[in-house]
Amino acid sequence: MRPLLRKTLLLIVLFLALLLAWWLQRPQGQALLARTLGWQAAGNAAQGQGGGAVLQANAPASAPASASASAPALIEVAQAIGRPLRDVVQATGTLRARQSSALRPQASGRVRAIHFREGQPVRKGQLLLQLDDRLERAHWQQAQAELELARANHGRSRELVQRGFISRAALEESAAKLQIAQARRDLAQAQLERLRIQAPFDAVAGLADVHVGDYVREGEVVLQLQDLDVLLVDFRLPERVAAQLAVGQAVQLRFDALPGVQRQATVQAIDPLVDAQERALALRARLPNPGRQLRPGMSAQVELVLQERAQAVLVPEQAVLSNAQGPALIRVQPWQAQAPTPQGDGRLGWPPQTVFRTERLPVQLGQRLPGWVEVRGEGLAVGDVVMVAGQHRANRSGQRVRIRWAEPEPPPLPDHATPSPHAGPSPEAGQGAAVSGATLSAAPAPGQPLRRSAMRGVPWA
Repeated sequence: MRPLLRKTLLLIVLFLALLLAWWLQRPQGQALLARTLGWQAAGNAAQGQGGGAVLQANAPASAPASASASAPALIEVAQAIGRPLRDVVQATGTLRARQSSALRPQASGRVRAIHFREGQPVRKGQLLLQLDDRLERAHWQQAQAELELARANHGRSRELVQRGFISRAALEESAAKLQIAQARRDLAQAQLERLRIQAPFDAVAGLADVHVGDYVREGEVVLQLQDLDVLLVDFRLPERVAAQLAVGQAVQLRFDALPGVQRQATVQAIDPLVDAQERALALRARLPNPGRQLRPGMSAQVELVLQERAQAVLVPEQAVLSNAQGPALIRVQPWQAQAPTPQGDGRLGWPPQTVFRTERLPVQLGQRLPGWVEVRGEGLAVGDVVMVAGQHRANRSGQRVRIRWAEPEPPPLPDHATPSPHAGPSPEAGQGAAVSGATLSAAPAPGQPLRRSAMRGVPWA
């Protein structure tokens, strides 16, 4: 019996030890152990100092840590604002004349007379260059005389036929001789014209290296003509914008050769063929040139407006979160629905200790301005408040946060913005966007600094 009793007692002791170890793992056991150790340490300290036994209970250290862990995170926020924006594509173009001609003589010969001045306007049909035509003119005079003789003989033959003095065959023979004489005269006239160079249209004469007495050969360029009243601009755009191009679109031009000069052209033609090597599409625009200040061959910086938005939504660049799912924003709203109230500065807002909740919004990015980026889509509106700092504390929906206003500088108002790498064909967003909910105060006007007092008046949905 004694061995059995010892085994039973041993099992009971082992069970109680396991039960005690399990209980010490629980919070109640840990708290009791901490208090016990605290009392013992305090007693030992009191005895070491020679004083009486003083018991001092230590407060649980886990309470403050637990409270701080459950406190809302502090983040910085800024307001989404509205600005007019334009989608612009840029390219480099080359000016060319609407009409240009390289004049070449149709026959070789010696220059007898020059009837133009270099760099001066010429009129259509004006004689510009006369080659030596004495031999050809003599041939023409001979042919003209033969024509007059044949015409007179044919007239007499018709009278004689009417009187019956000659046969009908003789009349037909005289008519054939008249036609031959007419053809010879026309041939001589054409040979004369080949020695004359005339302006085919109104233009400006270029520089010519030809003088009276020079011998020019057939097909040799002797003069360039350029029509400067209207110029053409040839440029190329990437194929990704082909669907947004149309004849009649306005094109803004700037010129390296004429700083400060800006002109507007109109798209006149679009090449139906895309360059398979460069993946580009050729366009041609019509550019009026009053005063003939612009010249063919000049380079031009081309800007073509693809789309205009009267009220685009912009947020600070720091507000954009990027991951494998794409860009997103964290929008904040009061945890409990409450209307803003007047604050110390007289603006509408919320008390500093107001708790907000987060909402993660997937977005599509558009244009970029210095420090700001456009957000497209229907999720975000002008006046919404987004997180700009503290993403490591709050990066998903449903988190409790407190806010502190950042003070980003307002974006400038340029003629256009830089396309974002994330931007793509998307429907127009933010058109006429307004602050959601009851309007309490307008969003800051363009150019107004985004200060804390200005942002407190933003109403919430």
